[in-house]
Amino acid sequence: IDWTPFFQTWMLKGKYPAIFENQIIGKEAKKLYDDAQEMLDDIVKSKLLTANAVIGIYEAKNEGDDLGFFDNGKAKTQFHFLRQQGKKGKNLPNLCLADFISPKSEKEYAGCFAVTAGIGIEALIKKYEEAHDDYNAIMVKALADRLAEAFAELMHEKVRKEIWGYAKDESFDNESLIKESYDGIRPAPGYPACPDHTEKKLLFDLLEVEKNTGITLTESYAMYPAASVSGFYFAHPESKYFGLGKISKDQVEDYASRKGMSLEEAEKWLAPNLEYK
Repeated sequence: IDWTPFFQTWMLKGKYPAIFENQIIGKEAKKLYDDAQEMLDDIVKSKLLTANAVIGIYEAKNEGDDLGFFDNGKAKTQFHFLRQQGKKGKNLPNLCLADFISPKSEKEYAGCFAVTAGIGIEALIKKYEEAHDDYNAIMVKALADRLAEAFAELMHEKVRKEIWGYAKDESFDNESLIKESYDGIRPAPGYPACPDHTEKKLLFDLLEVEKNTGITLTESYAMYPAASVSGFYFAHPESKYFGLGKISKDQVEDYASRKGMSLEEAEKWLAPNLEYK
């Protein structure tokens, strides 16, 4: 578990465990942490939350700024990505996630996943809210979010070392895992490198996420339960996270065409990244 974002939920800034030494908020942070440990023990002992996951590793083909996913040569789906268009220094490329699959390779792989640690949380929240216990209602949500992120980290490790097995001999401690010292990334639809949330629908359909995990998508493409994480797996040793930045209308038009979406709809989902609005 990465505990630093847990304290941010409570508007306390500082890194775990150094936050406990802070003269102003240290005692408050330690009390929150101790209360969280007590609730976490109860969640585990009484099996109050259930964690589910589904992952898929597929043959992946570079199709311009799109990636085709295949199973034994049979096309399964096509994911659509966007390319940075900002001016950069000499020899610095404008990146797209599709770049991490070589267009020249005959056989490469990529994957996707969805995990949740929030099955059963509704009953807990209801119990606390009916008792007017806002503190513990927030606490269980914050803990479920941390567990979901930890579960995503665990599944990524299993993928690297066992299921995909491209890094069978890696060995990292918890701190190194939190720092993402390993090869490979797991960007998610809605995140800086691929800000369009609608790609989640393709991912959910491919993995049959609702059937396999109980996670559903809302009309705005948010995941429910909220303590859920989904995204892609890239294994290329040079793969890295990046921000898309501002993009121009020509790319948005091309993107909308690739997705079979109207320009207006594409502009709606990409609004924060539009250079021309």
